[in-house]
Amino acid sequence: MKITDIKLWQLEGNMPYKGTLWEERAGRPLDIYPSYRSQSAKDTIGRQFPPAGNNSYKVTQTFLVVETDESVSGVVGPLTGDGTAYYIITQLKPLLVDKNPLATELLWELMYRNTPNGRSGDNMIAISYLDYALWDIKGKWANQPVHRLLGGPVQEGIPAYASTAGFSLEPEQAAKRVKMIKEEGYAGSKWFFRCGVGDGIAGKKKNVQLMESLREAAGPNMDIMIDAWANWGLPYSIKMAHALKDYNPAWIEEPIQYDLYESYLELKSKSPIAIAGGEHEFTRWNVKTLLDRNVFDIYQFEPVWAGGVSELIKINALVTSYGATFIPHVYLPAASAQIAFALNTITTPMLEYHYILGEIYQFFILDPVKPKRGIFYPPEKSGLGISIDSNKVKKRKQILYG
Repeated sequence: MKITDIKLWQLEGNMPYKGTLWEERAGRPLDIYPSYRSQSAKDTIGRQFPPAGNNSYKVTQTFLVVETDESVSGVVGPLTGDGTAYYIITQLKPLLVDKNPLATELLWELMYRNTPNGRSGDNMIAISYLDYALWDIKGKWANQPVHRLLGGPVQEGIPAYASTAGFSLEPEQAAKRVKMIKEEGYAGSKWFFRCGVGDGIAGKKKNVQLMESLREAAGPNMDIMIDAWANWGLPYSIKMAHALKDYNPAWIEEPIQYDLYESYLELKSKSPIAIAGGEHEFTRWNVKTLLDRNVFDIYQFEPVWAGGVSELIKINALVTSYGATFIPHVYLPAASAQIAFALNTITTPMLEYHYILGEIYQFFILDPVKPKRGIFYPPEKSGLGISIDSNKVKKRKQILYG
């Protein structure tokens, strides 16, 4: 078997959604600057998915297809950003065409060693997507889901927690939503607190009020997570952790800039709440550094960014050898689920599902991977199980560079 071509297809369609898709946006690293902090959801995430009329929103996404000479193709997507697409076509495609797609270890090595300055960021994400597409081919060739090729499933089902990016952060509205999520069977819900260090005492009070409302609505037996996305910094994070501890959050996620490991270690030693992070880390070497230093209580590497299936095999081995907790970030459920089901319940006790973004990112996918009554079950389709629902595609074009 040989790879004959690698193509990127940009799809456009209108996703039905009643009401306002983005009631609020998350806090973010840029929010330490007033001009960015003042931007609304409409100014930011809303621009990516504009209203299309008739209770629908325009969705534009790019999917990767690796073609072979044996009528089996690897399909994965949507991609993360235009940079990823550019690297796939200009840097990595020439390395893979005419190669055996089943030789995943060799091809990963070729892609990684080809770009010494691309060991993280867009180039590594591009490698990850291509690796997933190759494993999709391998799974289809063997007529097995990818997790079975990894020795799974290890768990019969994995409890899901709902990430609520896009929902209102007004305490009363958030309380209604957390009750809805609980009734649907989710084990927990994660909230993207908007207020950060730049919002001062008033912002701190808003954070406490939000957490109080969430805990009251959820009751004592549902996990509530906080995502602060590098918008808090060390002193503010320590203060917020102590201000919120009585409401028993399950964790605070990425409150400090990613590379400030010493700050995370200090926060972890002083916080009464568990600290989570790692979704923006790449490859086994970065992961080993984090594990050696015991930087987080909960690790959240993103499989489709951190290196793909081939690299997550090594990362899984590291995580389990250190006895760490690994709850993957989930950009693509079909990708992260394959990894999660190769890990036991001690290592991976739950898995994320983005309540709104999960629907958007899987809009064009014929058989999306979703939790049922708050539980993820092992995917059954061969490979990744990603195929395009042509009925949802209004426009389609191939992306070309050069």
